[in-house]
Amino acid sequence: MKRWNKGLLASTSVAIAIATVVTGCSDSGDNGNNGGNDTAPSSSTGDVSGVYELGKEPLEFSFYGHYDWYTMPEWGGDLATKWIQENKKVNVVPVSSGGNAKNKMSTMIVSGELPDVIWMERGADVEKLRAEGMLVAFDDYLDKYPNLKEWAGESTLDMLRSPDGKLYQFPNWYTTQPNGNAGYLVNKKIYEELGSPSLETTDELYDYLAKVKSTYPDVVPLEVGQSASGVDIMVSAFAENRPYLFNQMIAVPQDNKLVSLFTDPVYRELLQYSSRLYREKLMTQDAFTQKREQVEQKVVTGKVAVYVASSPTEFGAIGHSQLSEQDPKAGYIMVWPVHKDGLDRNKIFPGDYKQLGWNVSVITKSAKNPEAIFAFLDWFTGPEGQRTIMWGPEGIYWEGTDGDGAPLFTDAFTSDIKGRDELMNSTVNFQWNGNTVYVDNSKMKFESTLPPEKQNWETRWQSEITWKTQYNTTEYVNLDPAGDSEEGIIAQSVFEIYEQARAKAITSAKSDEEVLAILDKAEQDAMKVGYEKLLQYKTEKWQENVSKLESTK
Repeated sequence: MKRWNKGLLASTSVAIAIATVVTGCSDSGDNGNNGGNDTAPSSSTGDVSGVYELGKEPLEFSFYGHYDWYTMPEWGGDLATKWIQENKKVNVVPVSSGGNAKNKMSTMIVSGELPDVIWMERGADVEKLRAEGMLVAFDDYLDKYPNLKEWAGESTLDMLRSPDGKLYQFPNWYTTQPNGNAGYLVNKKIYEELGSPSLETTDELYDYLAKVKSTYPDVVPLEVGQSASGVDIMVSAFAENRPYLFNQMIAVPQDNKLVSLFTDPVYRELLQYSSRLYREKLMTQDAFTQKREQVEQKVVTGKVAVYVASSPTEFGAIGHSQLSEQDPKAGYIMVWPVHKDGLDRNKIFPGDYKQLGWNVSVITKSAKNPEAIFAFLDWFTGPEGQRTIMWGPEGIYWEGTDGDGAPLFTDAFTSDIKGRDELMNSTVNFQWNGNTVYVDNSKMKFESTLPPEKQNWETRWQSEITWKTQYNTTEYVNLDPAGDSEEGIIAQSVFEIYEQARAKAITSAKSDEEVLAILDKAEQDAMKVGYEKLLQYKTEKWQENVSKLESTK
C-alpha cells in the first residue's frame, strides 16, 4: 500500500483548515478539556478512579479513516463485529472520505464537526490537530486499561508522545519483532511450465520476464501495482540493507546525515533497470494510471507472472485460493527477494517494520465519552479483541485459550479453509488496533504443528520468507514537517518533482543515459526549491529519534 503519498499530500490542507477555524473546532464537543495540553477527561460517570465497563451499557461512536482508498464495511455485517455489537454493545458509525480524504478532512474541520475517532498517518497532521487542542490525551487511561501499555511497551509509547510529553496516538500493528509481507509473488503454474528456473538475481528475473512475454502474450510479466509502487520495493535488489523507505523519505542516510535521493547511485540504478523493463514491455504498461481494483483483478485471475508489492499476499491469498480450487497446479508461491549479482541474499530487505507499526487512531474532543472509546480500543488491541477480529467469535474456528492466551484452534480451522479465509478477509478493514506480537505468535504457534499443505497460505510465506526479509526502520519515523511550515512547503514541491521525475524516468526515457539526465534535472530543480533545507530538517528529526531509542535501551 502506498500510504505515504496520501499522508504527505493531506498535510497542507489540514494545516490550512485548522488555521482557519481553530476556535470553532476546538469548542466543538470540548467536554471541559480546554487546550491540547490539558489532561484527558474521565468517563461520563464522573468517577475519575472508576473503570469503564465495556458491555455494561451501549457505546456508539463515529469513525473516519483518513484515506482516499478506505471505505469501512458495515459494522455488524460480519461474524466478528456482529459478536462485538451484541456482546460488548459497541456500534461504530462510519464517516466516509468519499474518495477524497484531503477535502473531507478540510470540510470537517471548517464545519467544526470532527468525528469521534480519526484513523490516520502519524506525524504532521496529528501534531497540528493536537497543537490546536482538538485531541484527547490518553495518559490518564493507560493504567486503568492496561493492554496498550503492556503490549506496546514504554519505548513505543515514548516514541509516540507529542512535544508536550503526552500521548494522543493509539498505534496500529505496533511490534517488537519483524513483520510485514513485502516481496515477490510468483504465478506457480506459469513458473513450473517454464521449468522453474532460478529467480535469485536481477538478471535472472529479467530473463524470466522476457520468456513469459514471448510464451504468454495475455499475461503481464511483472505487475508493479498502482502508481508503480512495486518499483520502490525493487530498490532492495541493488544494495544490501536497503529498505524502500528511503525512497519514500526522498532521502538516503550517509555518515549520520540524510542526503539527496536523486544523486544516490542505488536509486539511479533501480530506475535504469525499471525503465528498461518498461521499454521492453516486461512491466505493467498502465502502472501510473490503473486503479487498485484493476491490480486485484489481474492477480486474482492469474493474469500476472510476477507481482512485487509491499503486501502482495493481500491479493495473492485470494488469488491462490480461487486458482488452486479450479486447478491444483495453479496458484501462487513467493520467492526469496531478488538481488543484484554479487550481493549477499541474506542482506536484502524488500520491506521494513517499525516498533510504532503502521498508523494511529486519535480521539477528538467531539467524543461525548472519550474514556469509553479508549476502553474499547484498548480491549480491541488486547487478546480477546484480537482473537475475535482476526478469527471470529469463540466457538467456530477457536475454542478456549492456552496458558499464553493464544486461541486453541478447532478442527474447522484446517478443514473449513474457505470459510475461515472468507471470515478473515471480511474483517481486514476493521483492524485499526492490530497487536502484531500477539497475533503473529498465536498463529505461528498453531501453524508450526501442521504439514505445509494444511498451513494457512499467507502464514506459510510469512514464516518462510517475508518476516525474515523486513528491515527495522523505527529510527526513521515522523520525519515529515508540518504542511504549513517552510520545510513543509518545500517538501510538497520536492515531492512533486520526485513524482514527475520517477514517472518520466520509467515511462519516457529511451536509454539509461536519459534516466540519469532526468534525475540530474530533478536534483537541480529540488535544490532550487530548498531541498537542502528539508534534508537538514529531516536529519535533525532522525537524530532525535536515534537519541530516543538509545535512551530506552
